[in-house]
Amino acid sequence: MDLEDTLLMMPGPVPVAPRVLRAMSRPMINHRGKEFSAMFDDCTTMLKEIFQTENDLFTISGSGTASMEAALGCTIDKDDKVVTIENGKFGERFKDIAARYGQVVPVECEWGTSVDLDVVEEKLSEGAKAVTMVHNETSAGIRNPAPEVGKIAKKYDALFIMDGVTSIGGDDVKVDDWGVDIAVVGSQKCIAAPPGLSMLSVSERAFEAMNKENLPYYLDLKAYQKSAAKSQTPYTPAVPLFFGLQEALKIVMEEGMDARIKRQATGAAAVRAAMDAMGIEMFPQLNATSAYSSTVSAMKAPEGVDSNDIKKGMMDKGIIIAGGQNRLSGKIFRIGSMGNVAPKDLMMTIQHLELVFKNLNIVNEIGAGTEAAAKVFDTL
Repeated sequence: MDLEDTLLMMPGPVPVAPRVLRAMSRPMINHRGKEFSAMFDDCTTMLKEIFQTENDLFTISGSGTASMEAALGCTIDKDDKVVTIENGKFGERFKDIAARYGQVVPVECEWGTSVDLDVVEEKLSEGAKAVTMVHNETSAGIRNPAPEVGKIAKKYDALFIMDGVTSIGGDDVKVDDWGVDIAVVGSQKCIAAPPGLSMLSVSERAFEAMNKENLPYYLDLKAYQKSAAKSQTPYTPAVPLFFGLQEALKIVMEEGMDARIKRQATGAAAVRAAMDAMGIEMFPQLNATSAYSSTVSAMKAPEGVDSNDIKKGMMDKGIIIAGGQNRLSGKIFRIGSMGNVAPKDLMMTIQHLELVFKNLNIVNEIGAGTEAAAKVFDTL
């Protein structure tokens, strides 16, 4: 399969705009010089607007997991309790990282089911330094109640550490208004830059609560704060990735966040409409405070069908979608609508998905899903 002819429709990494790729091919610069500092400041200004925050904001040369670990490694010591909310793969990852540093108090839900806020409050009322949650649980296609968890965390004086890896830049995320002390995003998701960078905002309250000793070395957020005051990173940055990030952020700013959020949400709504028309059930189980993700849709594989066969059928047609992770392997399939994914990309994906479904005897006729999706896009 020629990768240049492949349509990437998974929930990250996402297609990268040609102008971003061109930016990454620029000649190398002095990473301690004025040119890099100007680029660093430009990226930080745009990121603060996307995060909707006035807090300090840093860019780490490392994936979203690096920033997740920085958040916990700097604030949690061995005797500290951390309430970890889990209803998918990445909530589980937060729990596993927290267990390396402190005492985990898990709130575990079946993957894809909604968070029970009463249980979260019960655990926090017993005392904890922090609570972690994935805002948009990519593995299950569910958006979790960040504003509500932020209020509970504030009530019990706990830090709120949030994975916004697949929502920031694609959904309306109000870091400051929601009381998020540390929020994390990855470069390769809604922002549509190449993989390899992660960005996080850190509140003054989080800095005040940081460990006095036993801080990580490379991921020491105090070191990032000190260097950021000089428009620098504490350690050698991935300069070509910064070139790409700056250009990707310019694209976000040119589109405007309101338009970008609407486009990605409409894409997810079109996928849901198509699935409903074809009799395919969505995977998340929602309640009053949860919602379907606006950036990735997760669907149950029909009875008797392995979702990996759906994934393979799509790959044979040059379209890459995602299957389920870990315990969900073979049970669900996922389609991304984040980043630069356009309506035409989703329409092509749904058209080919109908053909795959027909080949697998999931549907008898084709066209219903494509027609339903088209009607949603007509609202744009």
